Amino acid sequence: MTDNGYDERECSCPRDFYQRPELNTSLFFADCSRSIDFVLAYKINLHEPTEAENAEKRRVFQENLINQGLEVEFSEKEQIYFVKIHAPLEVLRRYAEILKLRMPMKESLCNLRVHARSNRLHNAAHYLSKKVCQRVQIPGLAVVNRSTKSVFSSLKSVCQSFLRNIYVDDKIFPKRAHRFTAIYSRDKEYLFDIRQDCFFTTAVRSRIVEFILDRQRFPAKRHNEMAFGIERLVAEGVYCAAYPLHDGEITEVGTMRELLYTNWASVKKWYRYQPLDDIKEYFGVKIGLYFAWLGYYTYMLLLASIVGLICFIYSWVSLKNYVPIKDICDRSNDNITMCPLCDWCEFWKLRETCTYAKITYLIDNPSTIFFAVFMSFWATLFLELWKRYSAEITHRWDLTGFDVHEEHPRPQYLARLEHIEPTRTDYVTNIKEPTVPFWRMKLPATVFSFSVVLLLIALAFAALVGVVAHRMSVLAALKVNGSNMTTSNAIVIASASAAFVNLCVLYVLNYLYNHLAEYLTELEMWRTQTQFDDSLTLKIYLLQFVNYYASIFYIAFFKGKFVGHPGKYNTLFEHRQEECSSGGCLTELCIQLGIIMIGKQAFNTILEVYLPMFWRKVLAIQVGLSRLFSNTVKPDKTKDERWMRDFKLLDWGARSLFPEYLEMVLQYGFVTIFVAAFPLAPFFALLNNILEMRLDAKKLLTHHKRPVSQRVRDIGVWYRILDSIGKLSVITNGFIIAFTSDLIPRFVYRGLYSKDGTLNGYLNFTLSKYQIEPSNNSSITSCMYSDYREPPGSRNQYELSSTFYIILACRLGFVVVFENFVALVMILVRWCIPDMSVELRDQIRREVYITNEIIIDQEAQRARFERAKRSYSMRDPSENEVDAASVDEPNAKFLKIERLMNPNLSEIEMDTIIHGDNKTTGISGADC
Repeated sequence: MTDNGYDERECSCPRDFYQRPELNTSLFFADCSRSIDFVLAYKINLHEPTEAENAEKRRVFQENLINQGLEVEFSEKEQIYFVKIHAPLEVLRRYAEILKLRMPMKESLCNLRVHARSNRLHNAAHYLSKKVCQRVQIPGLAVVNRSTKSVFSSLKSVCQSFLRNIYVDDKIFPKRAHRFTAIYSRDKEYLFDIRQDCFFTTAVRSRIVEFILDRQRFPAKRHNEMAFGIERLVAEGVYCAAYPLHDGEITEVGTMRELLYTNWASVKKWYRYQPLDDIKEYFGVKIGLYFAWLGYYTYMLLLASIVGLICFIYSWVSLKNYVPIKDICDRSNDNITMCPLCDWCEFWKLRETCTYAKITYLIDNPSTIFFAVFMSFWATLFLELWKRYSAEITHRWDLTGFDVHEEHPRPQYLARLEHIEPTRTDYVTNIKEPTVPFWRMKLPATVFSFSVVLLLIALAFAALVGVVAHRMSVLAALKVNGSNMTTSNAIVIASASAAFVNLCVLYVLNYLYNHLAEYLTELEMWRTQTQFDDSLTLKIYLLQFVNYYASIFYIAFFKGKFVGHPGKYNTLFEHRQEECSSGGCLTELCIQLGIIMIGKQAFNTILEVYLPMFWRKVLAIQVGLSRLFSNTVKPDKTKDERWMRDFKLLDWGARSLFPEYLEMVLQYGFVTIFVAAFPLAPFFALLNNILEMRLDAKKLLTHHKRPVSQRVRDIGVWYRILDSIGKLSVITNGFIIAFTSDLIPRFVYRGLYSKDGTLNGYLNFTLSKYQIEPSNNSSITSCMYSDYREPPGSRNQYELSSTFYIILACRLGFVVVFENFVALVMILVRWCIPDMSVELRDQIRREVYITNEIIIDQEAQRARFERAKRSYSMRDPSENEVDAASVDEPNAKFLKIERLMNPNLSEIEMDTIIHGDNKTTGISGADC
C-alpha cells in the first residue's frame, strides 16, 4: 500500500543520520571521522602477467580518483583487498552543482509556510451549521444534533482505530518535514546550510562518488575507446565489486536497514502502508517510485478483485438455472452424435461435454459484459489517479522541475564518439558534444536492430505453431489409443499440457530476448541512460508481448474460426485446423490464460525467494575457498567489518528494476486485455502482489548490496506501455465478448427466434446437421456440428445460413457500440480527473514564488553590503581614528546595521554575508 502525506513539524533529517547508542566504526575510515561513501574490492590474480596489467589499471584509476579530490584508504581481509572511498565536502559541493541537485534550503530562510486552500463547500456547511441553525429555532433540533454527533463520533473513532492499523506508524517512521529546495550552486551557497551533517545524505554521497567512478579512465594494451569507468573494470575482473555500504545488519537495532526489514519487508506487515519517504531516502528515488507504483497498483486491484469475485459468485449461483446446460446434461439428449473434432478423432456424444459446458458458463455469462466494461473504466481510472498521485510524490521528493535533458551523456556514448569532433552544443549545460553520424552509424544500427527484432518475433510465432502441434497430437493420442476418457476431459488435458509446454518455451525464449535486446540497444547510440532504458524497455516488452500473448490471441480470435465444415474442411499443411468444442474456445482461453499467468507468477516468486539464497551460498563458498587456500583461520562473524559483510551480498545492478516492472506490466496485460475470459485474474494478481511487494523488499534488504541512489522523474516508458495496454484492452474485450463468447447468439435467439423469450431450444439452434454416406463400418448416418449452415438436402446445403449473417451483423454492431461507449466514458474520466490537483498546482507555484523571493532578497542584501564596504573603504583614513583592537569595526558596523534591518538572521548567515561564499568549514560524513 502507499503512504500519502507529510507533516511540516516532524523529522527533517534522514533516519540514517540519527544518533545511535553505539557507533559502527566500520562505516568510517580509521580516524573514525570520515565516512566510507563507496567501496571497491579486488583479489590478486594468480596469473602474474594478468595481475601486473590489472595492478597498473588499478593504480592509474585510483590516482585519477585522488586527482578528482576523493580520499581513499586501503584494507585487506582474507585475501580480499578493499579500497574505501570518502568524498570530502569540496568534492560534494562541486559535483552537486554539476549534477544540478535540488538541496534543502535553510530553515531560517523558509519561514513562510504554504497554507492549504480552503474548501468552499466545507466552509458553507460549517457556516450553516454554526450560524443559521443557531438563529432558526427548530423543535428537537438540539436533540437530533446531539444524537447525530454521538453516532458520527462513534463511527469516526471506529474508522480511525481501524485505519491506524493500516497507515504507517508515525512512532516508527516519523513524518518528514517539507523543506523548500533549490538547485545547488556554490554562487548561492548562502541559501543552504552545508554545515548540517545531514545536508549531503549517504544516498547523495554515494551517487556523487559513482558519477566520478563512471568517468575515470584506465590504461589499455591498445587504444580502446571504452577503457573507462568502474563498470568496465568490474567486467574485466580488475575489481570484484563496487558498492556503497548498508548502515548496519538487519538485526542491528537502531539502523534504518533493520527498521525497514522489521516493519516493511515482513510478510506479516502485508496490510500496512509502505513508508515511502524512508524507502526513498535509503534506496533512492528510482526504487522508491517503483514501490510507490506497485503499492498503488495493488491498492487499485482490491476494487477490481471484489467486483470480479461478485461476478464469479453470480455465475456460480445462476448456473443451475441455465437452460442450455440442462439440455446438454439431460440424459434424453444422449442420442446427439457430434462430428469428429480432428482427423484422428471419432464421433462423440454431446452429453460428454456436460462438465466442460458448466465451466464455460462460469466465464461466459451476462456478468461478463458488465465486468469487461468495468475493467476498461478501471484501467483508465487507475492510470489517471496514478498520474495525480505521482504528481504529489514528484513534488514531495523535489522532482517537479527535473528534466531528462539535465542528464549527462552516458560514458559509453561519449567513448564511442571520442574520435568525432564536438559539433552540438547542449542547451542545458552549454557544453559542446559530438553528434552521432546518421548515415554511417545511426541508420545502419537502427535497421539492423529492427531486422533482428522482426526475426525474434517470427521465432515466437514458430514456437506457437509448435505448441499448437503439441496440443493436436495430445488430443489425437488420447482418442486413438482407445482411452475411455470423455471428449471434454481430453480437450481440457490437451489444453493444460500445451499451456505448460508453452510456459516452459517462454522462459527459454525470454533468456535469449533479454541478451539480444541489450546488445541491439547499445548499438543504437542513445545519449542518456533514460533514453537507453526506454529503448531497451520497448524492445523487450514487444518481444515479451508476442511471446506471452501470441498463444492467447490465437485461441481467442483464430482457433476454430476458419475450419470449414464436415466434408469440406479447410486444411493447413494437409491437416485440418484446430476446432473448438461445442461451447466455443472460451474455456480453453481461460485455461491457457490461468496457467500462464498463475504459473508464471508462482515460478517467479519461487525464483525470487530461493535464487538469491542460492547465489549467496555460492559466493560464501568462494570466500570460504579463498580462506582455505590462504591458510587463514575463519574469523568470528561478529567481527567482520561492514565492507566485508556487504561484499558477500549480491550486486543489485543498474537495471535490476527492469524485470520487476516487466513482470508487473505483463500481469497488468493479463488483468486487462483478456479479463473477459478470466474474471478471477484481478484476484490472483492481488494475492501475488501483496506477497511480491514484501518479497522484493526483503530481497533488496537481505540479499543485495545497497543500490546507488538514482534520480528519475516518473516510471518512464512503462506509463506509455500501460496506457497502450488499457486502450488495447477495450478492443480485445469487445471482440472476445462478440466473437469468442456465446453472448451475442443468445441475445439474437431470445429476440428473434425464441417463442417465449427464453433459451428453450437454444442448443438445437446452435447445431447444424451433416449427412454421412452409408458405410459398412459404421451405423452412424448423420452427425451434428457447431455452426449456422443450411441443412442437407436444401438448395444451398452446407452453405452459411441467413442466421449466420444476422448474428455476424449483431456481433459487429456490438463491437462498434461497446468500443464507442467505453471510449467516450474513458475520455470523460480523463477530462474529469486532472493530472495535478488544483491545491498541488497552487502549492508548487507558491513555493516557486517564495524561493525566488528568498533568492532576490538575499542577493539584494549581499549587494547592499558590497556597496557599503566599498564606500567605507573609500573614506579618508584620518576620519577613522581607531586603534589596533578595532580592526574589525567595519564588519561590526555592517553587522549592526543589518541586524537592525533583518533581526531574524543568524550569526552564521551574517558571517556568510560579510565574508562571502568562500568561507566554508569541513564536516565529517556522519556524527562520531
